[in-house]
Amino acid sequence: MSAAPDSGPGTPLLELEGINTYYGQIHILQDVSLRVCEGELCALLGGNASGKSTTLKTILGIVSPRSGTIGFGGEDVTGRSTSYRIARGMAIVPENRRLFAPMTVLENLEMGAYLRHGDLKEDYERVYTLFPRLYERRSQLAGTLSGGEQQMVAMGRALMSRPKLLLMDEPSMGLAPILVEQNFEIIRQVHESGVAVLVVEQNANMSLAIADRGYVLQTGRIVLADEAGALLAHDDLKKAYLGR
Repeated sequence: MSAAPDSGPGTPLLELEGINTYYGQIHILQDVSLRVCEGELCALLGGNASGKSTTLKTILGIVSPRSGTIGFGGEDVTGRSTSYRIARGMAIVPENRRLFAPMTVLENLEMGAYLRHGDLKEDYERVYTLFPRLYERRSQLAGTLSGGEQQMVAMGRALMSRPKLLLMDEPSMGLAPILVEQNFEIIRQVHESGVAVLVVEQNANMSLAIADRGYVLQTGRIVLADEAGALLAHDDLKKAYLGR
């Protein structure tokens, strides 16, 4: 596979340019460039050990690239801390959700707004509109919820920060097929509400079905980038990720 020109529409919100990230002497991300524009939904696809998680950690500032730049909202944030980037408008729904299990649903949602000040009523209403089940479970301990309900809490918690960019790390992992479909439908609704989304996934079919554009990451390199519909029709992608 070869990478197509990266030409996302609109104003860039997130821009990675020539990112090289290492773990010790091991070169993980190799000259990675990608962008997510304002209000856009992008999918970053790849199998195990492709570098997807390292890309997310680099975007969030958990690990630092040895070279390259990270722009967010028109600002170079390459040397900025994770907390600074979150305050600027990034939010993460982590792999395996990572909820505060001994805390209630409501308390978990409150944790998502820890950098916020003022009345959160509208934010709760927005989350409960997207996830009516969470209103019913608001006093229940998060650790006692089903896997699908826990994913709703993780997404609701991220939305409580009013993010400009929502990062989704493997949202289909560990969920039954029917819950995966429901989950991606909710991601689509979040996107349609005006939030830019970067979905990092192995499930190419579901991700590209709701995405505007996509990237394919393979052994630390972007090997393909195009509009979602074109990627779904791409022969190499079909063979590698769709089993056709």
